[in-house]
Amino acid sequence: MATDTPKILKNRLFLYLTEFFAGMSVMAVELGASRLLAPYFSSSQIVWTIIIGTIMIAMALGNIYGGRSADRNPDPGRLYRRILIAALWIAAIPVLGKYIILGISAVVIFSVNTSFLIIAAFAACRVIFVFPLFLLGTVTPSLARFSVGSLEDSGKTVGALGAFNTVGSIIGTFVPTFVSIPAVGTSVTFLIFAGILLALSAVYFVGTGMGRKSGKGRTAASLILFLACCCLGRSDSFAFWESGLTYEGESVYNYLQVKENASRVVLSTNVLFGVQSMYAKQEGLTGMYYDYCLAAPLMVEGREPGDCEVLILGMGTGTYAVQYGRYFGETSGQDTAEGPANRAMKIEGVEIDEKITGLAREYFYLPEEIRVTTYDGRAFLNAVDKKYDVIMVDAYQDITIPFQMSSVEFFTLVRQHLTENGVMVVNMNMRGREEGSINQYLSDTISAVFGQVYTVEVAGSTNRELFASDNPDMLAVFEERTEGLDRSGDLYHMMRQVSRGITEYQAGNYILTDDKAPVELLGMRVIDELIVEEAAYYKNILRTQGIKGLLESF
Repeated sequence: MATDTPKILKNRLFLYLTEFFAGMSVMAVELGASRLLAPYFSSSQIVWTIIIGTIMIAMALGNIYGGRSADRNPDPGRLYRRILIAALWIAAIPVLGKYIILGISAVVIFSVNTSFLIIAAFAACRVIFVFPLFLLGTVTPSLARFSVGSLEDSGKTVGALGAFNTVGSIIGTFVPTFVSIPAVGTSVTFLIFAGILLALSAVYFVGTGMGRKSGKGRTAASLILFLACCCLGRSDSFAFWESGLTYEGESVYNYLQVKENASRVVLSTNVLFGVQSMYAKQEGLTGMYYDYCLAAPLMVEGREPGDCEVLILGMGTGTYAVQYGRYFGETSGQDTAEGPANRAMKIEGVEIDEKITGLAREYFYLPEEIRVTTYDGRAFLNAVDKKYDVIMVDAYQDITIPFQMSSVEFFTLVRQHLTENGVMVVNMNMRGREEGSINQYLSDTISAVFGQVYTVEVAGSTNRELFASDNPDMLAVFEERTEGLDRSGDLYHMMRQVSRGITEYQAGNYILTDDKAPVELLGMRVIDELIVEEAAYYKNILRTQGIKGLLESF
């Protein structure tokens, strides 16, 4: 190394630690990026592809620039200034990132006609994350230039740097996912790793013998800015425009938001796309797709609805379980504002997100006697031998559709776990209009497995309910059971509405398999359709009344 090398760098351990923490921070920021974008754009494979691709581009450009810069001017101070700037930029993400995402989304919606989420997610990722990761991408080539003293040990030195970077990246992968994000949230996770990079730069500038006065001043100013970001960016609220939320937080799998009013409690896992689960405080129908799904127990021949063994894959907060108990369970008491009456029922659920189950018990009054298994729905079916009279598949969230629960192989597994006259009901929440839509793929796939498939559109929503069985008399059984209901009750009128709207599905050849299930791309098409419809109203206001009229319309 050169004779004018700062004293702190003569010990290569500090260089290795720089590589270690840089690698750790890159992975932490990447995982943080997925959690920052997910509440707005989902956590689909498409969004992950955008994040990974953007970050790899930034790192590659940083590698090129870092190597050339180190060759032109082998001054370590330049590298640590870049690390310092990256630290401050990352610290500012919790303060400004959400506003940038919404601003970019608004511009994209009003300026393009297709691929809204892809373009908006890519643009947001570029604006927020490319620059700091470009700066961190300069670390490895710069450190290689500073640490290689001779050709004889260059391989050993570069190998050690690579090892420290890799180990740091491994730790930076696990810590945010299993420790910091579940414990303190995405915003604080960004601040933690920004603080690590800031401390690394501070150690260099304070410890170096070169430019001590300016180094201390730079460090002090950066610390003030960092503390300001800590004060302004600690909020874990992604829906910052909302007031009076009952709960807002994160789990390993989801962003979670609970809202409550006089009539219901709702859960959302996305700040832009509707309600994922709800609880109606007063006894009665929900006004949502759960009401239509109550038809499934009435379709099971040879079994009374209240005696059905029911399995829900995608339990959520237990809305369907509660509604099933209200209408088909044995009542013990009356529903109150504090929760539903206890009912004996043979119903269980599977929910992959344990935190959602906790919220279900705390805010949605899911009875303790209803067993919920924390597991993936398909893995659960693979692990049990029990057969059910009704299996409800309700695991599709907007464009986040698990491909492993959409294929021929999966629905075959469901059929194997149904009794002889058992019925599967599937909630499909994106009603595409064009040929080859996601719902057509799902319906055709199910038709390749089951002998009888019927669908009904949910009024006032984009949901479609699908009922499937191998019993050719399932619809006749349903009609007969419906006529036997109390004609003055709301369930009878709801089932008559289902009866008027239900149609036999005419299957096509759009089949999803484990090997080929492009559910994210198919879902994105439907989201585009929905956004076009919603945006048309506001585009018309902008065209006729200008920006002032648009702002007044919100």
